[in-house]
Amino acid sequence: MQKIKSIFSAVADYFKRTDKVFWLLTVIATFYGCLLIASQQRDGDVDFLKTQIIAVCLGYIAAVIISLTDYNYIAKLSWFIAGFALLLTFAVFFIGIQVSGTDDVGWIRLPGGITFQPSELTKICFIITFSKHISYLTEKDRLKTFAGVLTLVLHALIPIALIHLQGDDGAALVFAVMFIVMCFASGVQIRYFIVLLAAVVCAVPFIWTKMINDDQKNRLMVLFGSDDAAFRTYGWQQYQGKVSIASGGVFGKGLFNGPRVENDVVPYQENDFIFTVAGEELGFIGCAAIILLFLLIMLRLLKISSQACNSLGKSICIGFFSLLGIQVLVNLGMVLGILPVVGITLPFFSSGGSSVACLYLGVGLVQSVHMHPTDPEDKPVKVEISKTIQGSIFVP
Repeated sequence: MQKIKSIFSAVADYFKRTDKVFWLLTVIATFYGCLLIASQQRDGDVDFLKTQIIAVCLGYIAAVIISLTDYNYIAKLSWFIAGFALLLTFAVFFIGIQVSGTDDVGWIRLPGGITFQPSELTKICFIITFSKHISYLTEKDRLKTFAGVLTLVLHALIPIALIHLQGDDGAALVFAVMFIVMCFASGVQIRYFIVLLAAVVCAVPFIWTKMINDDQKNRLMVLFGSDDAAFRTYGWQQYQGKVSIASGGVFGKGLFNGPRVENDVVPYQENDFIFTVAGEELGFIGCAAIILLFLLIMLRLLKISSQACNSLGKSICIGFFSLLGIQVLVNLGMVLGILPVVGITLPFFSSGGSSVACLYLGVGLVQSVHMHPTDPEDKPVKVEISKTIQGSIFVP
């Protein structure tokens, strides 16, 4: 009986130390997503929900372990983490496979027939390594030097280039935005962003002719109108998605009652287009609830970042903030027909074990920042200051 009480006491103590609001918001989003997946697959042959629940449980356990570990010590392993991420990324070029519903070879088949997408884990690894890089430059007062900024650019170009070569330009875009937002939040001077913008504008013709394939061009052009054949090939999913959202009205047709969901009208709706399930079955209210959830999560991330004791903790929170932000904006833009389809999931909602499990690793990192409010590097300094003050008081 005493052991049970000790366990409950330890669990209670743990949750007292965590940011309970952030935990609650992410769990609500995950539960909401599972409901939508359950509705979408109710007459399907594949049990997406089972995979999602297993991934959530594994991710949650990993998040708790990470949150108990001081993020400062995790960051000290940044070279090992970077090497591990590179190894995973390079492995895709040799043993990568393409799964149904995707157009890139960005997956690895694990024992038991499980598929894993390394780029999802690489995003979390990048948050750690890039945050450590920013922290190092800040400590050495090199963040605002040209050489310092150039090292950040080279750091970011490695995963962006490798992921692009795999054909997953959606993930490459996420890395690029994470790089820009983390640099901006850390205090990199505006002039470097102006130079970057000018370089991107000048590179547009090269990007269009050399880096973007015909399918990607057609997905972009279909937003501005196209012939019927191109529309049915490249714009059909978005069109059906918008029809599903519009059909839900204000309150929707009821969870597990959407006829279009039941008949699988929107292709691969359980993944990138899960938002359309909410639109049809829960209406405007259900869609607004998703957007509100993400707004609250993002605001909470900014609050935790503002309370971090050092630049490393702030950068980790901002990195996860930018990861969620760009995926939400692009995913909703795709679904609403504002942006082309680039294969970016809606965080915590879309079906995908790799995605949701790795997102919880990011949640664990943010919780670690909250639970470790003091920098271990400051402790010896504080002791010395304390001794100096005592000496000045008691020694005449």
